[in-house]
Amino acid sequence: MAPEKRTWGCMSFVSFWIADGFNLNTFTMSATLLTQGLTWWQAFICVVIGYTLVGPFVVLNARPGAVFHIKFPAVARTSFGIFGSYWPIINRTAMACIWSGVQAWLGGECVHVFLRALWPSIDNIPNIMSPESQTTSAYILCFVIYWILMLPTIWVPLHKLHYLFMIKSVVGPAVGFALFGWSIHRGGTGTVFSRPSTMSGSPLAWTLLRGIAVAFNNLFPLIINSPDFASPAKAPRAAIWPQLITLPVVFAVTSLMGIVIGAAAQVEFHEEMWDIVKIMDRMLDDMRPSTRAGLAFISLGFVYVQLLTNVAANSVSAGCDLTALCPRYVNIRRGGYFSALMAIIMCPWLLYTSSSSFTEYLSGFSVFLACIAGPMMADYWLVRRGHLRIADLYSLQSSGWYWYKWGINWRAYLAYFVGFGINLPGFMNFVNPSISVSDGWKHVFDLAWISGTGVSAAVYLLCCLIVPPPGLNRRFEEVDESDFLSTFEGAYNFGNDGEAFEGFGQSEVPSSTEADKRAYDDKPSVSNEAFVYE
Repeated sequence: MAPEKRTWGCMSFVSFWIADGFNLNTFTMSATLLTQGLTWWQAFICVVIGYTLVGPFVVLNARPGAVFHIKFPAVARTSFGIFGSYWPIINRTAMACIWSGVQAWLGGECVHVFLRALWPSIDNIPNIMSPESQTTSAYILCFVIYWILMLPTIWVPLHKLHYLFMIKSVVGPAVGFALFGWSIHRGGTGTVFSRPSTMSGSPLAWTLLRGIAVAFNNLFPLIINSPDFASPAKAPRAAIWPQLITLPVVFAVTSLMGIVIGAAAQVEFHEEMWDIVKIMDRMLDDMRPSTRAGLAFISLGFVYVQLLTNVAANSVSAGCDLTALCPRYVNIRRGGYFSALMAIIMCPWLLYTSSSSFTEYLSGFSVFLACIAGPMMADYWLVRRGHLRIADLYSLQSSGWYWYKWGINWRAYLAYFVGFGINLPGFMNFVNPSISVSDGWKHVFDLAWISGTGVSAAVYLLCCLIVPPPGLNRRFEEVDESDFLSTFEGAYNFGNDGEAFEGFGQSEVPSSTEADKRAYDDKPSVSNEAFVYE
């Protein structure tokens, strides 16, 4: 990231997390916990603990991005190797594309509420969707409208969006508190706040742990790609306390609001409802002018919130990852549009058939990211202890720190497979419930967010102590030992939008003398990873 493009200060990160916290997925996720048999306060404790634990993980993994201004694909190379990083990148790309579809579907539901508030006849559109889809042609039309609105936001570089995030940090809480207050006014909370728990003992304990996992897994994709949005930081400290404090507070408040909105819906409509947008849709059934006007403004605000949530959390992440995989053909912008295309192909409405399928999806596939996060954080904080060679991240020379063996670090992959292996029986049962496994393996999988991360980090550290990799250090100091900019003079350029890319060998030799030409030719070879907007 070019120095003049490092524009994010403390308030930028505060507004980023306020803007990200007030999104429909957080409201919806917390409301699903009520349908699992938890009381409101038990569900609230789960989300408070879960999001409080997320904060340190985000800060720890974001640190290389905040200090050295590099993104996730480059950070993944430090632990997995130049070519070994491809598998983590593919995992993160897949999750970004899936989450892009999930957030886009929620945004499409908001478009439906908005259009129905203005033109109730939208639901009279002939339905050609099958009953198995559990949706209608009207919802698909609104999903496509949102998808089209999403395309221009992908065009704008991330460092230019911080003003829009500041606006979102006002719009999000405004519409969130408006829906919160209106839900209580319409339905009250009934006996929800005094209702006793239907569980006790071991079942209650494991349900609480699964609730914590749901909150933690909700942000696991952001833990992995935290270097992406930390790279524009003006100073490393800007990415510490604003995230440690703002993240858990905002998400806890938003989750409590989702719980109360879901509770009020149970009182008003006499059924369990966990999809916040479906609750707004039910409110429109009375068709009173005040209801239509209020929900039109609220739903329109949520459409804006979802647009920026999707671009920051998914489009940019997918763009950075795909750029590293196919640098000759893909840049961040093109990668973002690819994720938008996948958002349609994946049929995201199928994830919202029930609250259980929604929460199980979150818990199930985050195990892959957990086993990636462990080696990444262990490498930076415990193995190399802040010492990096940025030049070697873009070098194919065998003497580079991150070449390892054929560009792959076996230590990271051993740690990955061990971390995933202990969760494999539970994961198999998750994918195919007909596969019988013991309750113990199921419980290990319930805790994949910590078992996968912790075990993979421990195995990686142990392997590095037994067979030390290049750059192993006993003293913590955040320093680039390669002095990248001077070593790669002429190789490191900045695009029009401030994104760094390697242009070494892409232009004519600038030197005229034979000695200068030989010095130019003797410079290390550079991989052609590109982070540039065209």
